[in-house]
Amino acid sequence: MNFGFDEDQELLRLSVRKFLDEQCPLEKVRELAQTPSGYSAELWERLAELGWLGLILPEQYGGSGQGWVDLTVLLEEVGRSLFPGPLVSTLLAGAAINEGGSDEQRSRWLPGLANGSRIGTLAFFDADSPFGPDGIAAFGQRVGDGYVISGEWASVSDVSEANLFIVAFRAANEGVTLAVVEADTPDLTATTLAGIDATKRFGTLRLEGVRVAAGSILGAAGDGSELATALLDRGAAACTAEIIGAAEALTQITVQYAKDRVQFGHPIGHYQGVKHPLAEAYVDCECMKSLAYYAAWSIDESPGEVAGSVSKAKGFASEAFTRIGVTGIQLHGAVGYTEEYDCQLYLKRSKWARPAFGDEDYHYERVATLGGV
Repeated sequence: MNFGFDEDQELLRLSVRKFLDEQCPLEKVRELAQTPSGYSAELWERLAELGWLGLILPEQYGGSGQGWVDLTVLLEEVGRSLFPGPLVSTLLAGAAINEGGSDEQRSRWLPGLANGSRIGTLAFFDADSPFGPDGIAAFGQRVGDGYVISGEWASVSDVSEANLFIVAFRAANEGVTLAVVEADTPDLTATTLAGIDATKRFGTLRLEGVRVAAGSILGAAGDGSELATALLDRGAAACTAEIIGAAEALTQITVQYAKDRVQFGHPIGHYQGVKHPLAEAYVDCECMKSLAYYAAWSIDESPGEVAGSVSKAKGFASEAFTRIGVTGIQLHGAVGYTEEYDCQLYLKRSKWARPAFGDEDYHYERVATLGGV
């Protein structure tokens, strides 16, 4: 196994970094965070032109046909910049249709997701559901070869920007079913809620007696638990990739502050009480990378290892990123949490990322269960 990135992947990293540094520095991120939509339609079109929205989709549907290791490279740099927008949501919606849909469904929806004309997201859980496939509780009533669905899904990423929802529900005496519901469907309501991180929008999706035809069901009706699990794992892997970039960026910001801030005649980085936490943050970042890269590789190459490798990566990243966020604020002193300083933006991202696609408690318990504990 080659544990390094190939030339194309390194070129992808450089191009993403150059684009984001030029087009969406933190000043732009702050500006977009204050807008109603939370992202730039112009930048979204540029991402589509660069092929990033369809990076993991097949070429015949407008994608680039790349794998999850390539996507991890992209998302790591996106996380480093705190890039605001429905990128991960749309990538996961594309993965859902690509992995669970028919050729006709792929032809109908994937080109729009790849070219940016469609924005997708997942809607799986209500407000009281535990995380995981067993927590999917919304109910659908069988009507002919389709369903009538009523329910409310909570914590739906980019809910107001999306025009394509991958909705999970159950019918009587059936397992999980996944369906594609378009935003212009009658009796569908999407509401954005206030969150701690303005660069990551989420909210609730409500369906009231919405009819879903058989042509919108992904895979076999009542047999969607395996696909739902795969999507949650892919979401956790994507979130972890963003965490890596954000955690590294925050560590670098704090290191620079420790070099610049002088106290008692020395830069504060001179003192062990500052050096040691920064060294620990660096080690945490490197550990996150090893776990996340292996998880991405397993999605591409070793399906049997996905559950364990993804949970190890997301569990550790959830815990470590929060710790790095708190350390950054502490080493900046009282000014660290003020709007003027960038480190508070990364702390807020850590608070969003911790529960996204399962927190450390969920993933550590899952690892233990998979290990027979």
